[in-house]
Amino acid sequence: MTIYLTRHGETQWNKEGRMQGWKNSDLTPNGIENAKRLGQRLKDIDFDYIYCSPLDRAVDTAKYIRGDKNTEIVLTESLKEMGFGKWEGMEHDRIKELYPIEHFNFWNKPHLYNQIEGESFNELFERVNDVLNQIISNSSLENVLIVSHAVVIKAIYAIIKKYPLEELWTPPFLQGTSLTIIEVKDDEINIILEADTSHIE
Repeated sequence: MTIYLTRHGETQWNKEGRMQGWKNSDLTPNGIENAKRLGQRLKDIDFDYIYCSPLDRAVDTAKYIRGDKNTEIVLTESLKEMGFGKWEGMEHDRIKELYPIEHFNFWNKPHLYNQIEGESFNELFERVNDVLNQIISNSSLENVLIVSHAVVIKAIYAIIKKYPLEELWTPPFLQGTSLTIIEVKDDEINIILEADTSHIE
């Protein structure tokens, strides 16, 4: 099985430097264009399914990638972004000003992060691990596309590479519509392409 993994395209809140989480923000023209370019890059791959976060920015990205094909988009609750609670919709600088310790821990010491009415990293990892195992255990699948969010994809990297939460933000940076490819073969899971953006450069 080959899993193609991408982050949604750029949104208005991305441009404005706001935390999104479970709240939504529309794709920018650039985000739409980049999703279409990824669709062109992947047009010759016959996906069994597109597993997608139910948040609009991810669904719209999935539709632009799919283009005029009829591949089923499966909305998957466990693939939605981490819930950021009170931080959602706030600018990063404002969060840093109001919650300096938790903002620092979130980005630098995630194992010490205590959420403000949001979701913990442990809760996130649990649901992401569950959905990843569900997909991988379906032996009838050959090629699948997952459209999700930055922190979810970072969690997938950590799960596959078996590194601790402290190392969650280890590079690469996940740009909108960047492509990661995961190969599953004989019970081995390997990332064979990481956060590639050659289709938008």
